[in-house]
Amino acid sequence: MENSQELAWRCAKKLYSNDTCSGFLGMTIEDMDKGYAVVNMVVSQHMLNGFPSCHGGMIFTLADSAFAFACNSENQIAVGAGCNIEYLRPGKEGDTLTATAQVKYQGKTTGTYDVEVTNQEQQIIALFRGKAHRLGTQLLGINND
Repeated sequence: MENSQELAWRCAKKLYSNDTCSGFLGMTIEDMDKGYAVVNMVVSQHMLNGFPSCHGGMIFTLADSAFAFACNSENQIAVGAGCNIEYLRPGKEGDTLTATAQVKYQGKTTGTYDVEVTNQEQQIIALFRGKAHRLGTQLLGINND
């Protein structure tokens, strides 16, 4: 019998296989469980803004990807219904940013997830909150992908 962590990993692999944006940005999934995801990304030169620090859109995208993996971890297709982010400190070129997403509430169709983005020194870079809406369909096919 499959446990929640195994199911979460299968869902994440399925979602990531179609997620060209996360792949293009070099994101890697480090950990998965029910309502939980940890995703890393190294800040490269093409992710910098004019200051130069990591562009807020890149940090948002990392947090949003971790949010997506967490809210789809139970084999229920969920999409973002709204989100916000607070930037607390800059990311720098060469930093490894880690987004840790955790469910705060999951109802029948709506859920709330918090994502903390940190750097390799465990400094908080950003705080993200996302609201998810489940569509009522499964992510994995009948063959259990």
